[in-house]
Amino acid sequence: MATSGQSQQPPPYKPYRLHKILYPHNRAISCVKFSNNGELFATASLDKTLALYSSQTLTLISILSGHTEGISDLSWSSDSHYIVSASDDTTLRIWDAHASSSDCVKTLRGHTGVVFCVNFNQPSNLIVSGSFDETIRVWDVKTGRSIMNITGHSMPVTSVSFNPDGSLIVSGSHDGSCKIWDAATGLLLKTLIDDKIGVSFTKFSPNGKFILIATLDNTLKLSNYLTGKFLKIYQGHVNKVYCITPTFSVTNGKYIVSGSEDHCVYLWDLQGRNLIQRLEGHTDTVISVSCHPKQNMIASAGLDKDKAVRIWVQEP
Repeated sequence: MATSGQSQQPPPYKPYRLHKILYPHNRAISCVKFSNNGELFATASLDKTLALYSSQTLTLISILSGHTEGISDLSWSSDSHYIVSASDDTTLRIWDAHASSSDCVKTLRGHTGVVFCVNFNQPSNLIVSGSFDETIRVWDVKTGRSIMNITGHSMPVTSVSFNPDGSLIVSGSHDGSCKIWDAATGLLLKTLIDDKIGVSFTKFSPNGKFILIATLDNTLKLSNYLTGKFLKIYQGHVNKVYCITPTFSVTNGKYIVSGSEDHCVYLWDLQGRNLIQRLEGHTDTVISVSCHPKQNMIASAGLDKDKAVRIWVQEP
């Protein structure tokens, strides 16, 4: 990819249109994520269950039950075989998405508050989680044990994830900070933001060079974490209350995609920062969006007044 001089022309943008509406839950949907191979997607809900769908047929495969309180987040293992879920019941659960009964494989216990966010590392031998107990924990997948307890935030941890090579962890918190930690030692390496405005989401870019940061002032920022500088700012959506989880789309050009409290899905050109499209149809806050890893498909999830997953595809 060109970094200076004449850059390559991005492919022409094709608008997304609504393809299908799904109702997998009877409460707010907190998270939707495609598997890494693109064959499946899963949803998490305040109704205490996960729903597993085929991405091709958009048919329900199974409902995963076992948590005793609502589920806030989920993550897929790299081989798309396992799902880990984070729940208000203070536990995480690992599920086999390919077992006939989609059984819970392990229950991870150690947090003392709501577990709000979770992610696998690339080899999927470790899990990182963040909690309202203000801690970040790293778990060994094989044993199900907590191997590290990272403290440093002074309010609930809203997001945690590894960088692509697993050497770093980025976290965001309602305390207004975004922090980078050494994944091997748990040492704090850098604080990117330390403000009064809550950080609702953080995520490394697919190439690991940048961090996308959402703050509760209707703003998304792209940061070069090595220099600490903000390269791009994306605005237009509404995000002041909820921890909305934006993402990157890389299948047809490079875009930032986010839900919004005005019930819409927003797409920005990553480089140009300009708003490309606004998808309308949800009837409540769009809390979570996920982009298919290979196809031009977006899944979006709405809160309690909506309770729907909407599948959007690009015009042929």
